[in-house]
Amino acid sequence: MRPLRGLVRPRPRSGARVTSAALVPLLLAPVLLFLAPAASAAEDVRTEEARVSSGSGADEVELDTTLYLPPDGGPAPAVVLAHGFGGSKQSVAADAEDLAARGYVVLTYSARGFGESTGQIGLNDPRYEIADLSTLIDLLAERDDVELDADGDPRVGVAGGSYGGGVALLGAAYDDRVDAIAPQITWNSLTAALFPSQTGTPDGETIASTPQTPDAGVYKRLWAGLLFGVGSAPTGGLIGGLGGGDDDEGGAAPSAAGQALPDLSSLDPAAVEEALTCGRFRADICAAYQTAGSTGTLTPEIAAVLDRSSPAAVLDRIEAPTLLIQGTQDSLFGLGQADANARGIAANGTPVKVAWYEGGHDGSASDRVTEDLREQVAGWFDFHLRGEGADPGTGFEYPAPTGLGSGLGQVQGGSQTVVADAYPGLEGGEPADRRDVPLTGPTQPVVTPPGGTPGALTTVPGLGALTSALGGSTLEIPGQFAAFESEPLDAAVEVVGAPTVQLAVAAPGGTATLFAKLYDVGPGGATTLPAGLVAPLALTGLSADPTRPTPVEVTLPGIVHRFEAGHTMRVVVSSTDQGFALPAESTVYSVALGGGDLAAGSATLAVPQVDGATQADTGSSRWWVLLAAVAALGLLGWVLALLWGRRRRRQVSHVEPDGEDVPLRFEGVTKAYKDGFVAVRDLSFEVRRGQVLGLLGPNGAGKTTSLRMLMGLIRPTEGRISIFGHAAGPGAPVLSRLGSFVEGTGLQPHLSGRDNLRLYWAATGRPAEDAHMDEAIEVAGLGAALDRPVRRYSQGMRQRVAIAQAMLGLPDLLVLDEPTNGLDPPQIHAMRDVLRSYAATGRTVIVSSHLLSEIEQTCSHVVVMAKGQKIAQGTVEEIVGAGGAVLVGLADEAETDRAIAVLEGLPGVSAGRTDDGLVADLDGYSRAAALQALVAAGIDVDEFTPRRRLEDAFLALVGES
Repeated sequence: MRPLRGLVRPRPRSGARVTSAALVPLLLAPVLLFLAPAASAAEDVRTEEARVSSGSGADEVELDTTLYLPPDGGPAPAVVLAHGFGGSKQSVAADAEDLAARGYVVLTYSARGFGESTGQIGLNDPRYEIADLSTLIDLLAERDDVELDADGDPRVGVAGGSYGGGVALLGAAYDDRVDAIAPQITWNSLTAALFPSQTGTPDGETIASTPQTPDAGVYKRLWAGLLFGVGSAPTGGLIGGLGGGDDDEGGAAPSAAGQALPDLSSLDPAAVEEALTCGRFRADICAAYQTAGSTGTLTPEIAAVLDRSSPAAVLDRIEAPTLLIQGTQDSLFGLGQADANARGIAANGTPVKVAWYEGGHDGSASDRVTEDLREQVAGWFDFHLRGEGADPGTGFEYPAPTGLGSGLGQVQGGSQTVVADAYPGLEGGEPADRRDVPLTGPTQPVVTPPGGTPGALTTVPGLGALTSALGGSTLEIPGQFAAFESEPLDAAVEVVGAPTVQLAVAAPGGTATLFAKLYDVGPGGATTLPAGLVAPLALTGLSADPTRPTPVEVTLPGIVHRFEAGHTMRVVVSSTDQGFALPAESTVYSVALGGGDLAAGSATLAVPQVDGATQADTGSSRWWVLLAAVAALGLLGWVLALLWGRRRRRQVSHVEPDGEDVPLRFEGVTKAYKDGFVAVRDLSFEVRRGQVLGLLGPNGAGKTTSLRMLMGLIRPTEGRISIFGHAAGPGAPVLSRLGSFVEGTGLQPHLSGRDNLRLYWAATGRPAEDAHMDEAIEVAGLGAALDRPVRRYSQGMRQRVAIAQAMLGLPDLLVLDEPTNGLDPPQIHAMRDVLRSYAATGRTVIVSSHLLSEIEQTCSHVVVMAKGQKIAQGTVEEIVGAGGAVLVGLADEAETDRAIAVLEGLPGVSAGRTDDGLVADLDGYSRAAALQALVAAGIDVDEFTPRRRLEDAFLALVGES
């Protein structure tokens, strides 16, 4: 993830340690979904402990792992279990024993920065934590007791809750060897989770689709502070890494993590301060949290940190069947986060099943629910990893809605589950059904107090059920909220998902921070806030005139709740909430209902509803009911899994026979988007070894889209792209033979150019000696400037470092998008020589550029595109024209008349004097033969070039298209 930073936290005193120790189980408890297995099964499971190295250079870590081996010895599919934030491999030990007893090889580990593993917390950074997962999968591929799909490719699933759920999603996106995943109560976008703003039109037609205001949000201060506090307590390993060492004796004291801290007196004071401030977090995460905590503002730098570890941007890479489990009692990662994951994964055609349960980060699930979820995860892996059991399908399950509150630390409610055939509104399914509930209420002033104090109390992180346990009421401050109500309901209304409502808001300064929530008000006036959830709103561009407020579409929190007959639905919009960062200055907003008659004060609340079959109390009786279906489908499932496995193995092993001679091949590639726009249409071409191919086309021609598909960043709608004979899908291993520079440098501004190169290579996990760092540094040509921070570089300097970065490891296929942007003429000339020399070694270069003269002088071959289609392909000479007009420069102008006579003596050739000099129209006659005739006649020729340049040919081709 990319956490946020708040106030600098001093080293906790003993009392603070006790508080932290009490909060950690609240973070971990909701994500431990399995129950301990029966003792007899656990006794048959064997374990192997190991320290596994991952990463390289300064980022190399040792991961503390435990392997659980099934009683029958295998070979068997494997499952990697990732733990929640603040936990370790011990957090999932019972789960691992259970799965191993079921016949899986199970690998657990402590993520870097946690437990006994070394390193710093990167919040599931793909360069670190997700690369660590790939290292562990490599380890499984080397074991004889693990089933393989192909050499180096084990049959493997990944499961985990919260932090571990993020590992499952990101791991499946970045490593296509992952065959099935079961992420639980995890995030889609850390930016949206920690800086939420639920305004605007929802992204999809699903029941919990939650919009996010671009580039803005309300900082979730308490949750971020709790998470940072759990990870910031320095460990002995971290302090030792700064110079003290783990062998120091005397002066040691127990840390918050229960480890001994060495004597700090021998350490550098700056190192000590950084360790105590940032704890186990990486420096960039620590800096982001510091900024967020002090300003409460989402900056581009913070967003970059959060987005880096968010599955949102890479969901289209996930092909592993996905079981998404999300809790209804979760103010950290609400139902909207799972909804976004479901939409993004299903849009790629990947099977997705969604299950909501009573529990989450704010309250642990009951034993019955825990048992049911454990069976679901095991059943998902049984079917998708070894083809056993009933097909779990792609349906939707949620707890039967009740109007009950929750007890402290334990979610209560009905024992029934509602099962629907599909998750409403998901790809290809019916949109969510919504019921309109009329609301009324006048325009109301809402006061924001100075500094946001006193503030409303709704949710305590990790204790979201607290207010219900204390009587079902939250604390709203008079004068700080507006309320709009329905009439008492004639019949019960079951809300399953995120309701929407339109408001109208005016603010003197044009901006407002508000919090919307939906209360259940009983006939006697008792109020319940379902799950204690609120929807933060960061509003900008508002009218300052209360008589003409700005309409604002609001999505309320996703909930599962039954509003009984006679109860009232009340929408409350408040200016404060103690869980969030609030504006410092006092002001008064005007809030009204929108979407209707402003004077009448009316609007509608759109409430999502889901039809499904209610299952009986889950337990032994449930399995007797399902036993017949399981038995009937068992054989069919086995046959289908066998056929699927064969098909998958064929796909994995399929390599085009001429692949090594054809580094790149496009075959009928089309990329179309949901709105009907076709960016690339039926594109076919191939590139041979040693070629420098220029990709040309006007803006919007589809060049960058083609390159992004080539790199595996997006998938084609139709067709196939192969690199060295292998399919070039997202995460394909063959992409390791490709170096690229497309759409920006992506350099870390606070690091030097040299450190950026080292960091990039370290993220590949390959040995440092394979980087050919000296050659890359020579390409950059920055001299001493290479050791200055990138933020001080000019655009051209950044460009040169990025190109050098793409050439690290001397990739067999080099792809560059506008490589000469920002370079001066001498640098462009040098770059031209570098690319030609690079291709001369037998490698292949693809260059996309708008500088046609550079393409002409650099490239051997050209593909011209317009409006998403290829309109010409060939060598530069073929595109310009083999014959046509040539400009002849003579060493002696007196020879002009004799040269004209020689040229006109050739079949079909005419020649004459022009303002540009001697021009010959060859009319299809070979340029080489014409030049040879002049030389044979004893005429000294200084210049013999096509009068028609590539630019002329390009303009003609594009115009014709």
